Amino acid sequence: MSPDEALAEAKAGKLRPIYLVAGEEAHLVDQTVRALRESALSGGIVGLNDDSFHASNANFAEVMAVARTLPMLSSRRWVLVRDMEKWDSAKKDKGDTRSSPLDALVEYAEHAPSTTVLVLVAGKLDKRKRLYVAAKKDGWLVSCETPARNELPGWIVERVQARGNSIGRGTADLLAELLGPELGPVAEAVERLCLYAGSGQTITEEAVSECVVRLRTASVWQLLDAVGRRDIGSALRMFDDVFDPQDRGLPLIGTFSWAMRQLIKFDAARKRGMNSADAAKAAGAPPFKARDLENQLRGLSAHALPDWLEQVAAADLALKGGSRRPARATLEQMIIDLCRAG
Repeated sequence: MSPDEALAEAKAGKLRPIYLVAGEEAHLVDQTVRALRESALSGGIVGLNDDSFHASNANFAEVMAVARTLPMLSSRRWVLVRDMEKWDSAKKDKGDTRSSPLDALVEYAEHAPSTTVLVLVAGKLDKRKRLYVAAKKDGWLVSCETPARNELPGWIVERVQARGNSIGRGTADLLAELLGPELGPVAEAVERLCLYAGSGQTITEEAVSECVVRLRTASVWQLLDAVGRRDIGSALRMFDDVFDPQDRGLPLIGTFSWAMRQLIKFDAARKRGMNSADAAKAAGAPPFKARDLENQLRGLSAHALPDWLEQVAAADLALKGGSRRPARATLEQMIIDLCRAG
């Protein structure tokens, strides 16, 4: 099941006796565990029925004994085991014929007491393991994987709508480019942006500029326009205005990549026969930007934009540890190379 489905079960109070929460997306794991715990302990005395363990230093037999213990003055007992994949690496003594902890958990699940909610959290667990296969087959696996890059804008749109606001696909894509792929920073930014915009309002590129990066998208488009004209002097002057040494230019790289992808999508839509307004919409931009996008494309060769993306990706890698070169020098060289390639 998805984390959203697990949250729905928690909200309805229809909890399963066991869940395997597997995946490395910390935001989804924490959100799921918190919701399941609140639901399981609702109406009871928390301190009497709340047990948490880490598999690296917890005895498996003791944990199972706690899981089979009846709750006190409550309808359910909550038992949480983090890093439970550690049990998979535990070595058995020679001659020990007992089931491995993971196999024993499958056997526990088949006869799990309804008075306990046992939640097993695993960041990395071999999907071929009997435990993982059984959890998936029987419906108690909660998969908490980081969304793919092309799925992240949709995730953002859904979260914004859940808070009663709206956001255009293009703006969601910008936010994904700036803060993804991990969901924690993205979710925090969504909350901040919704509060900034106000109840029921639309989150705009300008709001992202104010609340997230302090970098106006209009300035990036001007820089991109100078690059498209192969005007190295103007491009470097504009770069000097927007470069912030404190963030090493990473937000600039993200916004630049987002702007180029919009141009590529707009160009592809126009070549398919769409009019400018519809092509802008297909690219994730509002229709009133169609003329600006047309102007940006004018004079560019067919291979310019793909070449630009490759050079920006190389600069991004260098800024994130692939080079010891100062950030400013890396980005200035990128601007020069982009102008020459345009």
